[in-house]
Amino acid sequence: MKEIKVKITLLEEMLGTASADKEIHESYIASKSKDALKIEEEIEAIGVEEVVEKSMTIFPQDKDGNPIVWDYQIKGFFKDACSMLRKVPGSESEKIKAFKKEIDGLIFVKPRQIPIALAGPIGNCQRPLRAQTAQGERVALANSETVPVGSTIEFSVICYLDKDVKAVTEWLEYGVMRGLGQWRNSGAGRFSYELLNE
Repeated sequence: MKEIKVKITLLEEMLGTASADKEIHESYIASKSKDALKIEEEIEAIGVEEVVEKSMTIFPQDKDGNPIVWDYQIKGFFKDACSMLRKVPGSESEKIKAFKKEIDGLIFVKPRQIPIALAGPIGNCQRPLRAQTAQGERVALANSETVPVGSTIEFSVICYLDKDVKAVTEWLEYGVMRGLGQWRNSGAGRFSYELLNE
């Protein structure tokens, strides 16, 4: 087992992913988790009282009102990165069989609530969302909180298999191309990283 300490620095602004509508978030989390304490903790971290626009996505907050990223969001990024990099011949990701199961059961991120050290004020990003439906093209406006370029996130990754350390490094390197948070396909949330215990 090996623990890697990681510091991420945002190269592009990162968009929030939590619904500002506490009731929508509560029913979604409830549908995904059977652990009532985790549900309550995540709903509490939304801090929606200050948010007027219910369709907005925001950053959860710690008890002091500071924005956070959840540990599972980092693991979700790992799964996304591994899924894409498996297609690259000779990559570490290509070697991992049943990669989602391995990331879920043998790679862990801590702490649960990962603070975001802001490099400036929280901003806002509005953008159109287009969808092809049976009734034709539909356009809606999406609205998200953002944290600025230069903001940092520090966390640890615990790998139960030594071979996964190289894969985690490969996924972090991929973060320069595909970031964290919403609207990653536009380049939002791209980051650089450094390993703090090397």
